[in-house]
Amino acid sequence: MPKNKLIGKVLATEKTPTTIDEFHFWTNSDTKLNAFDIVKVERADGTNTFGVIESISHITDATSFLTNFISSDFGDVDIPEPTFRVGMNYARAKVSFNTNGDYTPVHNNSKVFLANSDEITFALGLDKVENPLVCGSLKMYEGTQDEVTLPVNLNAKFLLGSEGAHLNISGISGLAAKTSYAMFLMKSIQDTYSAKKDDDSVAFVLFNVKGRDLMAIDRPNDDLDEQTINEYKTISLSQTPFKNAKYYIPYYDSKSAKQSTYLTRDDVSSYLESGKLKKFKYVYEEDKESIEMMFANVEDPNQTMESIVSKIIDERDSDFGGLKTWTEFLDTVSENSQKGSSGSKGEISVLSWRKFKRIVNKAVKNDDMFANRVLPNQNECRLADELKRIGKNEVHVIDIAKLPEDKQAFVFGDAVKTIYNLKLGEYDNESDVAPPSRIVIFIDELNKYASSDVPKSSPILRQILDVTERGRSLGVVLFGAEQFRSAIHKRVTGNCATHAYGRTNSVETSTGDYKSLPDTYRNMLTRLAPGEYLIQNPVYRSLLKIKFPKPIYKQFK
Repeated sequence: MPKNKLIGKVLATEKTPTTIDEFHFWTNSDTKLNAFDIVKVERADGTNTFGVIESISHITDATSFLTNFISSDFGDVDIPEPTFRVGMNYARAKVSFNTNGDYTPVHNNSKVFLANSDEITFALGLDKVENPLVCGSLKMYEGTQDEVTLPVNLNAKFLLGSEGAHLNISGISGLAAKTSYAMFLMKSIQDTYSAKKDDDSVAFVLFNVKGRDLMAIDRPNDDLDEQTINEYKTISLSQTPFKNAKYYIPYYDSKSAKQSTYLTRDDVSSYLESGKLKKFKYVYEEDKESIEMMFANVEDPNQTMESIVSKIIDERDSDFGGLKTWTEFLDTVSENSQKGSSGSKGEISVLSWRKFKRIVNKAVKNDDMFANRVLPNQNECRLADELKRIGKNEVHVIDIAKLPEDKQAFVFGDAVKTIYNLKLGEYDNESDVAPPSRIVIFIDELNKYASSDVPKSSPILRQILDVTERGRSLGVVLFGAEQFRSAIHKRVTGNCATHAYGRTNSVETSTGDYKSLPDTYRNMLTRLAPGEYLIQNPVYRSLLKIKFPKPIYKQFK
């Protein structure tokens, strides 16, 4: 292996000493370094201390800005510099590791070298990652002849359980490529777990919330270039799209001019013919317990909406006993909303019933998705029945992009509840139910369901908190993405073991969620390029800046 390149020496002054946590070193002004680069310091005891660069500065011997102004003939920009200023670059590095576990401060004038690829892997703790799962690649000394590219692995047990679980991805819309990174990780997971010979298995439930983004994940990307293919090869991932994909769209009458999906009619017909698409419905008798999901974003300080839902579900000694259809249900709600009626046994006010009626009418009335029966021979299904029978390595994509927000919340909440109950064992007595070890749920725009502004009584928020706080032990894993991390409920982000920070703005980085990041890293978040993320995970000794390739599946323009 080539000899390490000497780039500078450690600085220790009266005002800026070296410590067990950090040190400074000087380099000449021609040496190009970047934040996140790894350097090595040779110690007198024969061990090596590695540091991650956090900031780089340039200073001269000028005592103040005024000195430079005066030396240029009081601000003449055209004259050559009359006084030569001695200048240098210096960097601040955070100590990441010592080869002997000795974290005493490095000494002044100790030599500082660029680390080689093996040393970088060692310094960041990437050499001993168990249960490896590719999460991207990193580049050191980028833009120089010493550039090093390395694959980066996560410990799958810290992403999918049992040591840790859940992923939160943040970044502004478009430039941060949140969905692309989540899909890259899930592609890595599917490749890894498809090759496993033991019973450890994973399946995925994805929610398509924008256009047709995720509605062709099993079709190849027509615009792949040679560079992208090589990037997949470098990190040992297959160059094929997702396998075992199934798609679900809200039911609509094929004769109607209105569709419930952004897929073209030709795509819908093609998917139906190939057997990989179904239209889902909700049937009153079997789905009435999910009515509470319609009230996810409704303030209910007196819990009257919750009381009404409880009466509907319980049925005993209630006006709702024996109802079979959504029409009967709406008629009964309407009766309880009439002036002079106080509802069942007078426990709930007329005003509350009327509020309830407005919400359920808006959701259910004149919507073919809420039906009296399901016709399986016409590619119709109940979403809950399909999710109960999800198999290992399968990817179920639920299209909610064209639904209004209240119905998106209803579908999402119902699906999460079904998956959670599945892993609790509530459907074990039913036929063809054999869930995989872990089920990953991916949802973009998580702020709609788990923001700090969502009512505390929200049933969907309760479901998400259950998943993030107890799902790890059950094998239910949440991959959530949002534009602004600071808006998400603290118990959700706090229970995520892995965090991916994409490009964002300075207003967001000034919030408390980013206080743990060094200033240089926070500033870097405002200029990350698409395909770049800062990754934080318990197995890493430092925050990592990683890159990931373009999606391998079809992209819609």
